[in-house]
Amino acid sequence: MSVAAVARLELRRLAVRPLAWALAALTIAWLAWTFVLGLGQFLGAQVKLAAVADAPGFTDLVAIPLLAELAKLAFLVVPLMTMTLIAGERRAGTLALLASTGLPPWRIVLGKYLAVLVWLTLWLLATLAMPLVVGLGSTADWGKLASATLGTALLLATLAAIGIACSAATTFPAIAAAMALIVTLALWTIDRGAQAAGVSGGFLEWLTMATHLQNLLRGLVTSSDLAWFALAIALSLSLAIRRLAFDRERQ
Repeated sequence: MSVAAVARLELRRLAVRPLAWALAALTIAWLAWTFVLGLGQFLGAQVKLAAVADAPGFTDLVAIPLLAELAKLAFLVVPLMTMTLIAGERRAGTLALLASTGLPPWRIVLGKYLAVLVWLTLWLLATLAMPLVVGLGSTADWGKLASATLGTALLLATLAAIGIACSAATTFPAIAAAMALIVTLALWTIDRGAQAAGVSGGFLEWLTMATHLQNLLRGLVTSSDLAWFALAIALSLSLAIRRLAFDRERQ
């Protein structure tokens, strides 16, 4: 069985899970409402913005805040989507059956990760369709929107990898979801203590997830930000693979 086969199997499972459909419907409805409110406020402020030099436009006031709202929802949605990927199968006893086929742990982890990425990509595209439709008829800043979209996509991929690592670490899906939420919130606010002490910059600031996402949302794409997300994803998936390999050695 290949990585693609594992991904297809997991996608079929996601397609019949009521939780996945409920999360998609509720979050997209909320994001659509947020978009309508933001667009209404933007249209109402057109006269005032026209009198201001270098005033923010549709991208800054509507599109990027929408992606930022999706990022906030992702902190809850992604742990709920990933909590049963491995923990649920381990609890049900199906993970041992999957391992008995001789499938290497890395294929299991990557297959499940790809399945979640497909779902999250569709979620992102459904959200992005709203500002794109309006932006085609306006003067949207496509470069900044592309950077913000890249940042949101990298955030979703990182949260998914963390969720899978937490799911691999336990037998209980609820504990996996709680662990993923705690880890992501810790990464998001890890530099708050240093800021409270009057210290800014340095390693703690680089280690903080918010630092890198905010740069991309502002339209700034740097190798340091991309490297942070790549390292976070690689480390999380490596931990998940090592845990599955450890389980196999104990059997």
